Amino acid sequence: MNPVRGTPLAPLLLAKQTGGLCGNRNSMTSNNMIQTPLKESPQLLMGQKGKISNGVLQKRFFAVVLIGVSILPGGCRERNVSFVTIGTGGVTGIYYPTGVAISRMVNKKFDEYRIKATIESTSGSVFNVNAVLNGDLVFGVVQSDRQYQAYNGLAEWSRLGKQRELRSVFSIHPESITLIASEKSGIREIKDLKAKRVNLGNPGSGHLQNSRDVLETIGLTEKDLSAEYVKAVEAPGLLQDERLDAFFYTVGHPSSNIKEATSGRIKVFIVPIEGPDVDEMLKKYPYYAKSVIPHSFYRYALNTEDINTVGVKATFVTSKRVDEDIVYAITKEVFENFEGFKALHPAYKVLTKESMLKGLSAPIHKGALKYYKEAGLID
Repeated sequence: MNPVRGTPLAPLLLAKQTGGLCGNRNSMTSNNMIQTPLKESPQLLMGQKGKISNGVLQKRFFAVVLIGVSILPGGCRERNVSFVTIGTGGVTGIYYPTGVAISRMVNKKFDEYRIKATIESTSGSVFNVNAVLNGDLVFGVVQSDRQYQAYNGLAEWSRLGKQRELRSVFSIHPESITLIASEKSGIREIKDLKAKRVNLGNPGSGHLQNSRDVLETIGLTEKDLSAEYVKAVEAPGLLQDERLDAFFYTVGHPSSNIKEATSGRIKVFIVPIEGPDVDEMLKKYPYYAKSVIPHSFYRYALNTEDINTVGVKATFVTSKRVDEDIVYAITKEVFENFEGFKALHPAYKVLTKESMLKGLSAPIHKGALKYYKEAGLID
């Protein structure tokens, strides 16, 4: 079983040196646990100005304090407790409630699995992939294109090479590349973005690369417009304050972020992402597929018809090193509470158990594979 990863090491080192908090039998350094020392990548802890994120360190220190409080007063137990953290995304997106739902399912079965799951709001897919591979997260919600790129050593991973320890667990909802533009901007097609103030997405997010792919396919670069790189949660307010002309966001629909953007004083238009150039993009990148955003989801937008665009899928990933029993438990709880899971968000309504095994580039983790074979989903 795995201890909390990505936390200050002093409490864990103390347990290691003294034979564990409950003696050797229940030591937190059991052979079943990953014992690799924390090797925090500077890119994961540094903000855009190169400063250590105190929030991240405080969260992780607090997590260790909680572990100590929960274990010491209660005395030793016969079985170890596994603490797993799920990396999600911004709180206004769908990744965050997805992580909340999964953690609650597993925590309800604590007596059976001895797993305590928590979630962390992160900057998105790239961060989650790197943190999972570093051991700072146990699971992460990641766009399918980012999973493909990491496993094959592309984009942000071109210098690092193929990330062959990345493992799939399942895919979740479809996500559409969404382009929101103010009425005043005059943007009605993607080619109209030239020389406009456009938020492409924050570093570490999946939609930053998606917006770059769209620009590339119509022959534009970031230098051809006034590009911004803020988090998705900030973009609607900037648009309504007339400090942005448009912003990209890859998200499942309906989205509270897009509802916020379309419900303000400034009237907005959801711009279609379509045409011959986009068709060529679909041929070039196998992880993209055509998608449709129902205009009925956003009644205050200026659109009168459904919006054609392209998209990816959200996927749930982990590392090859994570214990098989933990991945099995997570997978089993999601699939055996499937109807309840689907009811959590309108974007999940299209899900089937079979579709949740599609859109995966990295090999399926052996713990998930064990459940799928038992359930007859894989031969």
